Amino acid sequence: MQYKILEPDIALLRTAGVSEDDITHSIKVSEKALELAHRIGGNRIDQELVGRGGLFHDLGKAKTHEMEHGKVGAELGRKIGLPDEITAIMEKHIRGGLTEPEARELGLPVKDYTLRRLEERIVIYADRLVDIIHDGIVTIKNEAEAEARFEEILRTYPKYGKNEITLNRYLGYHREIQGLMKKR
Repeated sequence: MQYKILEPDIALLRTAGVSEDDITHSIKVSEKALELAHRIGGNRIDQELVGRGGLFHDLGKAKTHEMEHGKVGAELGRKIGLPDEITAIMEKHIRGGLTEPEARELGLPVKDYTLRRLEERIVIYADRLVDIIHDGIVTIKNEAEAEARFEEILRTYPKYGKNEITLNRYLGYHREIQGLMKKR
């Protein structure tokens, strides 16, 4: 069953105070995540989790654009009744799923933010792709080029790769998801 982004979910973002630019970004992440899930083989993947996880991943930006927006978003998500699986994506999406030592170093609550579910990794990969496609920092002809050049772009532009640990994590998601699409 193909999941579609629902207007009431977009309204929740607006009511929470998420800016229109951040809502536009979140819709693009949701659409890209759903596209990736479909290309992998939609029946094996929780489409609603991918779609809503992508849509709500930046809910915390209603309050802050700082590193803790993932934690803040998860707290807001719990208050408005979002399922735990979605608030987990929101909380873990910072730098693609931090380890406890990384969380400590960044001043976040110390815990394991590792992405365990394929759906989580799809959303985080989609978020990185959407940034590359729409930031205007890297010149690309189309979305397929962003995927084809993903490793080169992350290695060349520190904004996307962040640091060696984060870079390797994102590259791992890229390789995993691209590999799953090729197997289909």
